[in-house]
Amino acid sequence: MQPLRLVIGLGNPGPEYARTRHNAGAWFLDALAERAGVALGRDAKLHAEVGKASIGDQLAWLARPTTYMNESGRAVAALLRYYRIEPEEALVVHDELDLDPGAARLKFDGGHGGQNGLRDIIRQLGHGRFHRLRIGIGHPGHKDRVTPWVLGRPGIDDEAAIRRAIDESLDVIPLAVAGNLAEATKRLHTRTARDALAGRGPA
Repeated sequence: MQPLRLVIGLGNPGPEYARTRHNAGAWFLDALAERAGVALGRDAKLHAEVGKASIGDQLAWLARPTTYMNESGRAVAALLRYYRIEPEEALVVHDELDLDPGAARLKFDGGHGGQNGLRDIIRQLGHGRFHRLRIGIGHPGHKDRVTPWVLGRPGIDDEAAIRRAIDESLDVIPLAVAGNLAEATKRLHTRTARDALAGRGPA
């Protein structure tokens, strides 16, 4: 499989959203930039903060959209167009209601599953053929509670589990960026499942 040339972490801009569940993708992107020693710079024409990182043996662009979540597609489309990157060479990192805190999953293609950032990206691109890293935030149990849930801050235990899943994901990102998505997926899914069974992740 071809290497990844762009990693995008979704979230809402501004300090009031920084620690909310909906910003789990942005948390990942910030952690990846820190691990790579890259400072992100704001680029108005790309609607994102952007930096170029060396990940393993590959160079990749890192981007955190400065749009609100439901306008993420504007930034993603601009980034792909400007850097001449195919959607299949991009990884979008986002929060995932259908996974418990502590879980993380890689996948390619598919629908948006109600995630508004993905919804807008798919609307802008006309398809869903890009890679996703889904960071579990858990579900509040009823659809009427979803909006305050995703825009709220997780408790101490849930945040620790989400951060742990991000760390596990960071460990396999060099494999994914190099194009070895199958091995990255195998390792990530095995490790986060093992953590959950060991009681270090969600019950």
